Amino acid sequence: MTSFSVVYDACVLYPAPLRDLLMHLAMTDLYRAKWTQQIHAEWMRNVLANRPDLKPEQLARTRALMDSKVRDSLVEGFEYLISGLALPDQADRHVLAAAICSRSSVIVTFNLKDFPATALDEYEVEAQHPDEFIAHLIDLNPMQVLAAVARHRASLKNPPKTQEEYLDTLLQQGLPETVAQLRQWVRAF
Repeated sequence: MTSFSVVYDACVLYPAPLRDLLMHLAMTDLYRAKWTQQIHAEWMRNVLANRPDLKPEQLARTRALMDSKVRDSLVEGFEYLISGLALPDQADRHVLAAAICSRSSVIVTFNLKDFPATALDEYEVEAQHPDEFIAHLIDLNPMQVLAAVARHRASLKNPPKTQEEYLDTLLQQGLPETVAQLRQWVRAF
């Protein structure tokens, strides 16, 4: 297993299609995905605020599955670092603290402005948009990524998605570069 670790920010775990894809990718062992209970609480709180049709128990089940399926994913013992960190949004310091504590070199986030390079460089951490992150994974090991994408698409039963519908969903998640790369491999998944 690789020693390359990344922390998922809550914003990339909020949308179910992206969260599910990131979980399938995490199970490839191309990298070690990391998060905290605080990150879980944030994405779950936001989903429940915007989706009154969902119950807390449903999201708790998702959280438990995430924690059990992705080995060594839960970062603990990072809290002592938070107060010494400076970011534009102080509420994001826990994410950087988790990255430092877990020796992660990437924070996968949509909120790049909240994690400027000037604040991350001294910790050898980089913020990456999920599209950039997944595109790099495709460059690194296209076959493993395509296998994960195929498993993800096959897991979609209600409703199932054609390849084109699946790619449209990824576009809606803000992943144009990922979709462009996947289109080159359309027969593989």
